[in-house]
Amino acid sequence: MTIRLGDEAPDFTADTTEGEIHFHEWLGDSWGVLFSHPRDYTPVCTTELGMAAHLKPEFDRRGVKIIGLSVDPLDSHTGWAKDIEETQGAAVNFPMIADPDKKIADFYDMIHPNASDTATVRSVFVIGADKKIKLMLTYPASTGRNFDEILRVIDSLQLTAKHSVATPANWKDGDDVIIVPAVSDEDAKEKFPKGWKTVKPYLRITPQPNK
Repeated sequence: MTIRLGDEAPDFTADTTEGEIHFHEWLGDSWGVLFSHPRDYTPVCTTELGMAAHLKPEFDRRGVKIIGLSVDPLDSHTGWAKDIEETQGAAVNFPMIADPDKKIADFYDMIHPNASDTATVRSVFVIGADKKIKLMLTYPASTGRNFDEILRVIDSLQLTAKHSVATPANWKDGDDVIIVPAVSDEDAKEKFPKGWKTVKPYLRITPQPNK
């Protein structure tokens, strides 16, 4: 199946390093990040899971649960977690899904089309509290993910979900934002009491409204 932005994230039941979960139930009212790695005991993924563990307090602060997946079995995950803690200086503090039958990888279209049929690509899915897919990123096996970018995108997604704004190129939390064209100047006076700068009729810059 092909997943698109705005689709409901496929639900599933799976064994993880923290016990069996029912995905939607596990998410609850939280946002979520589901990310896959090609295999256990691979070098780039070892650094990625270590970084995710280091940054978990930042995800927690945003109300986001994180969970990893590969097609390796549970005992492999458990052994690999020891290596991650030893080499990256952080214990894995989030669930890692065991998907040996590739059921979840197939649901989320994670299987690499030009590799073996067991190699999942580095996919990232950001899922909203409404269980809808808000963002999809896919990295090649040779390039580690930028978790600071994932957090930046979550900041944008959560901000724009609550306010009638969009975020410009290279935006970071605290920077000015763009009033969306659907909001008239009259309505903007009420929504954005700090005012705005009109660069073009379709490009109105205003301070971040929740700061």
